[in-house]
Amino acid sequence: MDYALQVRNLSKAFPGVQAVAEVSLDIRKGSVHALMGENGAGKSTLAKILAGFFPPDAGGIFQGDKKLRLRSPHDALRHGISMIHQELLPFPELTVAENIFMGREPASPRTGWLRRGEMRREAERLLQRLGVDLPPSRMMKNLRISEMQAVEIAKALVHRAAVIIMDEPTSALSEREAAALFGIIGDLKRQQVAVVYISHRMEEVFCIADAVTVLRDGRCMGTYETGRLGPDRLIELMVGHRPAAPGPREAAKPGDPVLEVRGLSRAGAFSDVGFDLRRGEILGLAGLMGAGRTELACALYGLLPAGKGEIRIGGRRAKIESPRHAIARGIAMVSEDRREFGIVPKMSVKHNITLSSLSRCCRLGWIDRRRENRITDDRIRALAIRTPGRNQKARHLSGGNQQKVLIARALLADPEILILDEPTRGIDVGVKAEIQEIVRGLARSGKAVIVISSELPEILALSSRILVMREGRIAAELDPERTTQTEILKCAMPLLRRRRADAGEVQP
Repeated sequence: MDYALQVRNLSKAFPGVQAVAEVSLDIRKGSVHALMGENGAGKSTLAKILAGFFPPDAGGIFQGDKKLRLRSPHDALRHGISMIHQELLPFPELTVAENIFMGREPASPRTGWLRRGEMRREAERLLQRLGVDLPPSRMMKNLRISEMQAVEIAKALVHRAAVIIMDEPTSALSEREAAALFGIIGDLKRQQVAVVYISHRMEEVFCIADAVTVLRDGRCMGTYETGRLGPDRLIELMVGHRPAAPGPREAAKPGDPVLEVRGLSRAGAFSDVGFDLRRGEILGLAGLMGAGRTELACALYGLLPAGKGEIRIGGRRAKIESPRHAIARGIAMVSEDRREFGIVPKMSVKHNITLSSLSRCCRLGWIDRRRENRITDDRIRALAIRTPGRNQKARHLSGGNQQKVLIARALLADPEILILDEPTRGIDVGVKAEIQEIVRGLARSGKAVIVISSELPEILALSSRILVMREGRIAAELDPERTTQTEILKCAMPLLRRRRADAGEVQP
């Protein structure tokens, strides 16, 4: 068998955590090899070892008979191994083209000057292959997350690698962008490029992967051809037991309105938004990327205050111009971007949890360490955060447990209103179910919750009521018991696309 890469008995430990333990796998040329497992199973650590970011403690990586010594990502690139990271690593002050060609800039052999025109043309061609309409001259700092992700993918294509590792590459992409990526993956396979594909979305794995290796607690549970592995068996291998059947939906019993929004507008983001949020209700906010969902949430939390309109909390008008104002009025928020606006990676789990509510840990103006420890331990137990201890650095936690830390931080302020923006993005099936149950429990306790999610099954499963945003406005209010994913998408599509879809020119 012709392999692009072979891994033998690879192991890696961090303080208090055995991240990878004696993992072996074979990656064929011209194939898509998926890595699946719960958060913390070792997928991203294994990928970073293959890409030269971490040296292994034991074991080896082979190309044919040659054992590779990957001391850095540059070494990995020299051996034809490239990686697209889940957490984006852009150069914000450079252009799209400059980011794509970073380290491989074309230059004149006589003068040494960069051939910027060639860079722009080639960058434009690569982005067109991705189906992304993005000017190569735009600054990276002005891009949305999905656009930055597309640039990262284009950057990997420049290196013409023999092995491309993709760590959650569609986590911030629209359906159209994801479909374009799958087309590119098909082209890479035909060119005998191997793709190592890490994703929590099982439908993606069964759609594009030829083989899947399952990791659990850092160990390999086996490698299988995807055609011989069903979803239930895959979940069983990932979590160690068969998936439980979903329980019946609980009847919503919302109380009085706690939040009233009237005519809220912000130029270029959303316009004339109005709705009520009731105590004990989970309000789902659906819509396509760019519809204004996140911008609306940021206005309610004071990150990007609205220019017009009115917000009432408990029947009283509230002026929210900063997160401090929002927290004081009983509003908490967990952002869609854990890395940029959430976790402080070098701080401990304890300090991340108590960061915005230190007054609860104080006595006579000084931090009471015992009280802070007690509060943290209570939150760790209540949310089942998997960590060796309260003093573990947050950067060593899995993505799902980092998300739980952020929810714990938000809840420590005891808010009446909780806004969750993409709460389960990039999180495995087991932790996703735990977080969804946390959300339901909050509603049962009387909290009012707004959930923004691009996953329509999640919106339908969690919501008491669904608002669909389209081009910055509320386009529809739907009952989750009486609607479908298709109906939500139809309401979310811009009017021009809807008319074409009705005429049979495009599919919703």
